[in-house]
Amino acid sequence: MDLRILGAVAAELDGRPVPLDGSKQRTALAALLLAEGTVLSDERLTVLLWGWQPPATSTRQLYTYVSRLRTRLGPGLRLERHGTGYRMDIGDASFDRTAFRTLAAMGRADLLARRYQDAERRLDQALGLWHGPALTGVTEQLRESEASQLEEARLAALEDHAEAALALGRHTELIPALTHQVALQPIRERLRGQLMTALFRSGRQADALAVYDRGSEALADELGIDPGPVLRTLRQEILTGALAPPEAPERDTATVSHTPAVAARAAQPEAFPASPAPASPVPAVSPPTLTPPTLTPATEATDLTDRHSPVPATLPAAPADFVGRAAETRELLTALRGRRGAVITGATGTGKSTLALRAAEQCREDFPQGRLYADLRTADGGPRAPREVLGWFLSALGVPPERTPGGLDERIQLYRTLLSTRRLLVVLDHAFDDAQVRPLLPGEGPSRTLITGVRSHLASLEGLHMVRLGALEPAEAGQLLAAVAGPERLTASPEAAARIAESCDRLPLALRIAAARLAAHPHWTAGMLADRLARPGRRLAELRLGSLDLRSGLRNVADQLDPADRTAAGILAATGLTRLTAGDAAALLGTAADEAEELLERLVDARLLDAWSTDGANGLCYRFPPLVQLFLQPQHAPAPC
Repeated sequence: MDLRILGAVAAELDGRPVPLDGSKQRTALAALLLAEGTVLSDERLTVLLWGWQPPATSTRQLYTYVSRLRTRLGPGLRLERHGTGYRMDIGDASFDRTAFRTLAAMGRADLLARRYQDAERRLDQALGLWHGPALTGVTEQLRESEASQLEEARLAALEDHAEAALALGRHTELIPALTHQVALQPIRERLRGQLMTALFRSGRQADALAVYDRGSEALADELGIDPGPVLRTLRQEILTGALAPPEAPERDTATVSHTPAVAARAAQPEAFPASPAPASPVPAVSPPTLTPPTLTPATEATDLTDRHSPVPATLPAAPADFVGRAAETRELLTALRGRRGAVITGATGTGKSTLALRAAEQCREDFPQGRLYADLRTADGGPRAPREVLGWFLSALGVPPERTPGGLDERIQLYRTLLSTRRLLVVLDHAFDDAQVRPLLPGEGPSRTLITGVRSHLASLEGLHMVRLGALEPAEAGQLLAAVAGPERLTASPEAAARIAESCDRLPLALRIAAARLAAHPHWTAGMLADRLARPGRRLAELRLGSLDLRSGLRNVADQLDPADRTAAGILAATGLTRLTAGDAAALLGTAADEAEELLERLVDARLLDAWSTDGANGLCYRFPPLVQLFLQPQHAPAPC
């Protein structure tokens, strides 16, 4: 197991990414890791997840996040309840922060002992463990609490690394990197002194003194102080030409074969070379040879992030037991590999998110510069603000928090500028409407967007290919049941498997829940589960397991309806009719036929009704899918607001 927080919060088990659902679950994992084996109280976790005003359901949601982590991280890690909190023991798993601290401390000790080559090598390895801003993808509360001290540790290691490289006589190679760093950290005097030293030793005395002058102005403007004694002494030594030469310059060119890594590593403060993190801190392993970045005139956007920043990869893993949807997958891949993005729409439970992740996984090589992901639905089912999502994306693209614009329009402009020359895939999951999505579209350039959502008016987004999902085919439904529950009990009773599939309306989400319930109850037969699902009054209750709940998804859609439409839908559903026309609805609701037809079309748009055309006088016919009809009936429907 590999655990990482020095960049995007992530976990890998046997080389495969562990799926982490959104910022809350990443926050829970990162917070438990940062606790380093001590008990983290429920109160502290709640604050880190939601701030000081958590939702009423926070206790239940916290339990769900921890339960998912325990299941997905596997038996190698122990995540246990202790009193009023949780404690994580990572056992033999590798943790990048631990490896970084060990290597940085060893490199610091080598530096103090004047073992400069060992110091440079170990510090280079330590910095190589960073793959972007620490704690990417977590909540603002955790980032504010922990990110600054992690960044301080990185900068200290960077300065130690530069000091070792200067002692080895690598001043010329360091100048671009240190110039970039000083621009981002204008009041950090040690970095400024290292840049002055590198410039002077490269025969650029005037430039070195100019760096001092700019630093003096920055310190006066921001802090109202003068440079410290070390920096003032260094300036005097440069003025008089008394600055000492490198202490231990390297003579053997074979020993400096990885010198480009010095410049490449230090020149990227917000995003770091994406080299694999070592499983354990083994100083004897040589760092990889890296090509230094090509320095070109910077625009405002490239001042904030480097074009050689690592590939952002914030996409959750696609389920390994994905089945079906072959034609839809081909449509999506054709669109994404061509000149269009795509929108996946369908009713609740049709597997839109799963298909999006599957398609994104299959076209990974087509987007070599990264894949961004955002869940556009908040924990309570509401729409997430585009400004918040753009903050995530800019952070993943290497823009430091202190340089992220505050306004929505400024964030949109910077985001589109950064993507204008990059080929990334942007996945926007659970979109509410086109207004929410438009600020998140990349704009001109080679990047592509893949969107999922229920509402059909996402079709108004220009230039995107629409893919509509319905129920699975009977054979595919059986394959999904077998993939999740195991084939033995289902193949022994194909009739029961077919009954389960039909009770689930052959919806992927409902099928997955039913199969998971069967797997969780080894003493049940397929026939027993089919009998339980056959009772309409129990069916929706049966289609819930842990965080998977079909009713929750339907409730999110129903809550977006006007209260009057919700009430009318309940009245129509309660009739039990399997076929409706506008005339039928008008008679049942006591309204005009035109008003009834508008209501029915709004319910179709929300994917709560199916519609089809006929050749008869009525023109259009409508029906509630059985599970939706059960949900909307008064005993199951959500209470009006």
